[in-house]
Amino acid sequence: MSSIQDEPRIAPTTTPAKSINTDLLVVGAGPAGASLACFLARYGLEGIMISAAPGTADTPRAHINNMAAMECLRDIGVYEECLRLGNMGERIKHYRWCETMAGEEYARNYSWGNGDRLGDYEMVSPCTHMDLPQSVLEPILVKYATNHGFNVRFHTELLGFSEDDDGKYTCLVQDRLTDVLYQIKTRFLFGADGGRSVVMRELGLPMTTLPGGGLAFNILFKADLTDYMAHRPGNLHWCMRMERDYPFMSVLRMVKPWHEWMMVFFPKGPDVPVQDLSHEEWREIVEDCVGVSGLDLEILGVSKWLINETSADIVSKGNVFCLGDAIHRHPPTLGLGSNTGIQDSFNLAWKIALVMRGTAGPRILDTYNTERQPVGAALVTASNDCLRDHIRLWQALGCAPYGSSEEERLKGSKELRESSKEGRDRRRLLKKCVDRMQVETHALGTEMGQCYISGAVYGNDEGQPFVLQGREAEWPALHYEPCTYPGRRLPHVWLGSGVPGPLVSTLDVAGKGHFTIFTGIGGEAWVQAAQSLEKELSIALKVVSIGRGLGWEDTYLEWEEKRGVEENGCVLVRPDFFVAWRAQGAEFAEGCTSRLRQVMAQVLGLEE
Repeated sequence: MSSIQDEPRIAPTTTPAKSINTDLLVVGAGPAGASLACFLARYGLEGIMISAAPGTADTPRAHINNMAAMECLRDIGVYEECLRLGNMGERIKHYRWCETMAGEEYARNYSWGNGDRLGDYEMVSPCTHMDLPQSVLEPILVKYATNHGFNVRFHTELLGFSEDDDGKYTCLVQDRLTDVLYQIKTRFLFGADGGRSVVMRELGLPMTTLPGGGLAFNILFKADLTDYMAHRPGNLHWCMRMERDYPFMSVLRMVKPWHEWMMVFFPKGPDVPVQDLSHEEWREIVEDCVGVSGLDLEILGVSKWLINETSADIVSKGNVFCLGDAIHRHPPTLGLGSNTGIQDSFNLAWKIALVMRGTAGPRILDTYNTERQPVGAALVTASNDCLRDHIRLWQALGCAPYGSSEEERLKGSKELRESSKEGRDRRRLLKKCVDRMQVETHALGTEMGQCYISGAVYGNDEGQPFVLQGREAEWPALHYEPCTYPGRRLPHVWLGSGVPGPLVSTLDVAGKGHFTIFTGIGGEAWVQAAQSLEKELSIALKVVSIGRGLGWEDTYLEWEEKRGVEENGCVLVRPDFFVAWRAQGAEFAEGCTSRLRQVMAQVLGLEE
C-alpha cells in the first residue's frame, strides 16, 4: 500500500554543513525502520534514524500484528507493552460479511486464532495475535530505539546518496523545518522509507511490477457502534450494500472499540473509476454502509492510495539494505505488511551486529537477500490474490461487477433465500467463497511456515530436502507443522525448571542476541564444544539442556516430539529463532567441537 499524497519538498537554499559520521543510518521510522533501530540497539550499537514525516504515524494504517512479528518484539522486551495497548480475543474474534453493520449478516469466519483454530495458534507460539494500530506501535519502537542509543530525527528527508572511495556512503539530507542541508556519512545504509523509497530509487534495484489494482480510500471516523457489536464482535466487517451500485467494496475496520473506525473502500476491479469526494459525501456513504440514519458520525480524515503489486527482485547492494514497504508493496489484505517488515529487520540486525564486531564475515550479509526477498515476493502475490478472492465473493453475492442493474444486484440476495436449484447453488458458492477466505483470517502457514535456504543455514547433514508434512502439506497457507529442519523456525515448547515456577518457552531461552544449542541427556560433548567455540569465535553461544535432571524439563513432553534429533543430538538456533543446523546424535564423539566449528564457519560466512 502506498500513499499518493505527496508532501511539498522544501527547495534547498544553503550548502551542506559539515558531515555527521555514523556506522548505521536507518531511513524511515515506520514499523520496519523503527524495529530495525530497536534490534540493532539491543546489540549495543548506536546509529541515526531519519524520517521525512513530522513524527510517528498519525493515522492507524497497519494494525494486524501476528505471532511471528510479536516474537521478534518479545525478544527485546516490548511485547508486554504491546499486550497492554493492543486488542485481542473477543474484539478480533470474527471477520464478517453483512449488508450493513446494523443490517443483515451473511457470514462470519473465526479469525486470528479464535474459534476452532485456537489450539493451533496456542501450540506454535508464546505470543498472541493482536490488533495494534501503527499509530500506537510506532511510539513504542521509537521510544525503545532512542533509549538504547539511536538518535531519531523527524522532519528530515533523504535527498540522495553516493558511495565513497572508502566504501562508505555520503547521504544528503534536509531538515524540512529549517531548510538546512547537511550530510551523513555512514558505513551501512538501510532503506525503510516506504513505497516511494528514495533508497530503492537511488540504488536502481530491479522490481517486478504487475498492473495495479486501482485507487482506494481510507475514511477515518468516530461513531459509537457499541450496541451493534454486542453480539457481532470482530475487527473487520465487509459491508456489501447490494442495494447500491457503488463502484467500490467497503470494509469497516475497528480502530478503538467500539467508537473509532476506518472504512476502507476498494474498487470493484482495477479499471473501475473511483472519484474524490468531499468529507460530507464520504460521510453519507459511510453512514449508509453502517446502516444507521442520523448516526452521530465525525469524519476525522480521508486518504487515498494505490493498490500495488510490486516486489523487489534484489533487496540489497553493497552495504545498502532495503526492507518493509520499500521492497514489498501490496494491498493490506492478509495483514502481513508491517509484520513482514519487522521480520525483515529481525533477520538483518544480528548479521549486521556480528559483522561489525568482526565475528562474522561480510558474506553473511548476502543471506539477507537470499532469505527475505522470496518472502516479500510471495507476500505481494498472496495479498493481491486475497483481494481477488474478495472480488469473487462479492460476485458470488451479486454485488459485482460495477454497473449492474438493481435486479442483477439483488438477484443474489433473493436466491440465497430460495428453495430452488439456483438458491442451493448460490448458498454453496457463498460457502465455498467464505471458506476460501480463511487464507486471510487463519493464514498460519503463510505467517510461520518459511524455510530459508542460504549460506547461513547448514543443511548438508540432512538426508533429503525439506518436505511439508501433515496438514501443512494439505493446505500450506492455513497450517503450520513446527519442526527443527534447518531453515525452519525453532518450535515453541513450554519448559519447566524442575521446581514450582512459571513455564518458559524455548523462544525465551533462545534468541536475546545469541546462538543457542539445544541438547539433552547424553549431550555433554555438545556442551563442551559450545563452551570451547564461544571463546574461540568470540561469539555468544548458549547451551540449553532439556531432560530429566538437567537445566530444563520437557513439561508436556512436546520437545521430545518436535526436536527431530536424538536426546544426545543437538539443534543449533540462530539469534533470529531459525534453525541453522542439527546433528542427530553425538555420533561425532571426540569430533563434536571440530564439527560444530565447521558448521559455525559456514553460517557466519568465515569459510575461505
